[in-house]
Amino acid sequence: MEAMVRLGVFLGIFLLMAAWELLRPKRQLSLERRRRWPVNLGLAILNVGVMRLSIGAAAWLATIWATEQQIGLFNLVSMPSWLSITLSLLLLDLAIYAQHIAAHRWRWFWRLHQVHHTDMDFDTTTAVRFHPMEIMLSMLYKVVLVVLLGADPVAVIAFEVILNGCALFNHGNVGLPPVIERCLRYLMVTPDMHRIHHSAFQPETDSNYGFSLSCWDRLFKTYCEQARKTQTEMTIGLDEYRDSAELGFVGLLALPFRRLRGR
Repeated sequence: MEAMVRLGVFLGIFLLMAAWELLRPKRQLSLERRRRWPVNLGLAILNVGVMRLSIGAAAWLATIWATEQQIGLFNLVSMPSWLSITLSLLLLDLAIYAQHIAAHRWRWFWRLHQVHHTDMDFDTTTAVRFHPMEIMLSMLYKVVLVVLLGADPVAVIAFEVILNGCALFNHGNVGLPPVIERCLRYLMVTPDMHRIHHSAFQPETDSNYGFSLSCWDRLFKTYCEQARKTQTEMTIGLDEYRDSAELGFVGLLALPFRRLRGR
């Protein structure tokens, strides 16, 4: 049930974003979709397969177990369900923000996370361009979080759906009207805000870490409002990786085990 809900929402938002990008793209892509999408979507399919055969349902099972055993903060403190769900969503989102910072600052973690940033274009498929080992580490991290929090199972499903949906949206090669962009950015991460994070200029790469809510970047001083170049002129990706020939499916799987460039 949990997996079907996530998959259904994912496919719906993905198709919507893909159509939006096709009709009203923000930037001209440097590589054609037929060259990039097989790599990005290939990683996504591999990750789904690896997780289904290993620990894909771990967070869901962990929250069920914690609820049954009455373990974790929100199982020990009496409060209305709506409040525990709301707090769980906020704290889980904050934890993913912290994980994202760690992925940039810890060299061993960056080896995995750089796979995501080597994409030289920025569209909704970039949202699923991750190394399988990073996906598995992220799941184990979430298992620890949901047990410590005693998160409600509803909150865990909702969080995964929101996280995946927001990632597809804020990686979109789309733009919003300026007024909507300014207003929406006070609440959530927009494509223009997250595109700055994918800039090849490292001070911009090391900013705007939020995935869903934008408040964490503002609160912890990692927010960058405008890149030094315009949204359509900034270079996307990493300066150390500009040869698309070495960024194929197999190359990305091997990337964490090669000599680290930069950082």
